[in-house]
Amino acid sequence: MNHRRTRSLVTAVLAVLLLATAACGGTGQAGGDDLSRVTLRVGDQKGAGLRALLEAAGQLDGTPYKITWSQFTSGPPILEAINAGSIDFGAVGNAPPVFAAAAGAKISIVGVAERGIGGQAIVVPKDSPIRTPADLKGKRVAVAKGSSANFHLLVVLRKVGLAFTEVQPQYLQPPDALAAFSSGKVDAWAIWDPYTAQAQAQAGARILVDGEGYANGFEFEIAGRDALADPARSAALGDYLARVRKAHRWANEHQDEWAKVFARLTGVDGDVIASAVKRGGFRDLKLAGDVIAREQLVADAFAEAGLIPKPVRIADIVDTRFDATVEESS
Repeated sequence: MNHRRTRSLVTAVLAVLLLATAACGGTGQAGGDDLSRVTLRVGDQKGAGLRALLEAAGQLDGTPYKITWSQFTSGPPILEAINAGSIDFGAVGNAPPVFAAAAGAKISIVGVAERGIGGQAIVVPKDSPIRTPADLKGKRVAVAKGSSANFHLLVVLRKVGLAFTEVQPQYLQPPDALAAFSSGKVDAWAIWDPYTAQAQAQAGARILVDGEGYANGFEFEIAGRDALADPARSAALGDYLARVRKAHRWANEHQDEWAKVFARLTGVDGDVIASAVKRGGFRDLKLAGDVIAREQLVADAFAEAGLIPKPVRIADIVDTRFDATVEESS
């Protein structure tokens, strides 16, 4: 009788332990949410290569959730898709969140990396008579509206006393801008790497002015508020962001290998990619630091120039819940 009672007690204890383990979440679970049921819908920029970076760094191996990818030409369309609910997440430059917030988009900044800005540039044809930023007055300048290049162009003009209205902005996405630049349909092009490197290599472009001293190099990770409000998708986003940060560190430590994989996965010329990679390392930052104040300068500049419909308060679109996976030394 005692033995039977002992066996019954052991069985009961094991049952309780199994239930507790299930409640806490095992493989593929976080906070009781089964991540195997989650599909993260991620937007990727062709020129940014976030998917390529994660693959190269081995950070897409063993994800406890599924990922579907959509490709975009620049940051603004990614944020439009997040606001529309067709994707959950994407990485963009410093200006797209400002334009999206001014339009009332349901987005939140959930992470940030600062990148080298030598490849953030305004380029002109090698034999162009344009020699200084002041020479841009009245010229046709290709730029993706609402992009980091849009901000770079704005502050470069402002520094030499020119209003944005004193140039002729040609709002073109990078592939169309490259064609227009190569055929002489525009006088200058405000752009970022690897397109800057591509313009130099394929169209003989000359850098008129790069981003040093003009722009921050912020690359923001953006999530939709609906995704953040869902516990399972939020848990998946946290894991995904941690993987992005590990991939950043890998790229900094393996530049040559990263350049080769990036070129192979994107089909862009290897020398072009190698040049871009050398100019653009990653440094992950906590959003709770001075990032908000520095990005507020971007928002204020666009508001003062009348390029957004209303002022934007950056603190209102920042969510710091994933700051914990940022390594101070990164």
